[in-house]
Amino acid sequence: MTVGAHDGAPRQRRDARRNRELLLEAAHEVFTEQGLDAALDVIARRAGVGNATLYRHFPTRAALVDAVFRDSLTGTMDAGERARKAPDAWAGLTGYLEVVFGALAADRGSNDLMTTHLRGVDSLEAVHEHNRRTVDALLTRLRDEGTVRADVTTEDVLFGLAALGRAVPALTAATATAATATAATATAASAPAAVTAPDAWRRPLALFLGGLRTAPAAAALPAPALTAAELGEVLRELGPHRTRAGDREPRA
Repeated sequence: MTVGAHDGAPRQRRDARRNRELLLEAAHEVFTEQGLDAALDVIARRAGVGNATLYRHFPTRAALVDAVFRDSLTGTMDAGERARKAPDAWAGLTGYLEVVFGALAADRGSNDLMTTHLRGVDSLEAVHEHNRRTVDALLTRLRDEGTVRADVTTEDVLFGLAALGRAVPALTAATATAATATAATATAASAPAAVTAPDAWRRPLALFLGGLRTAPAAAALPAPALTAAELGEVLRELGPHRTRAGDREPRA
């Protein structure tokens, strides 16, 4: 028996583990940039493996998505558990949604996961149900306290949050683009550079939550208002024609 016969299987297992790690890293990068509908062959190329290797490890898109995002979904559920135990139900709800929307703004993959349904991702089904129960429990407490409108349902809130959440990556990208352009102009004029707005979602979320309350507080809104140019960028980012990372502009 040759030496290769002894170490062939262990080496194959090491190679398989390494390929899986490379695929998960590449998938997370591509999903973050392009969303969950990104082409799987792009992921395979970035990982430096063939399509057959990808499908051997992850036979379906759902299996790959589940492996990439399982840990972050667990973190969202942990935040929901903390929110339910909060002594102040309103603080629990707003704190929980800050965690959720922070994840929605972080990458397009997480946003696609949290604001839509993808069949076959078991961990996603669990987090959607946990999210519904978290919002329902906190709304029940708030209605009992008379803090929110009595006619507001859990589905009302979840629908509004999902609709707002879908706009978060576009909002984040558009305000960052506008801020970069402003910073470049300011630098050329030797003026202070502008600051990007990765938390631009805080303002529309505050407006949405304020509409649920029986006696809305007149507190100052977080984050600056969008300019006309920023709103235009947001609407372009929301469209199906938005430019993906790596896309080339058409030649004149």
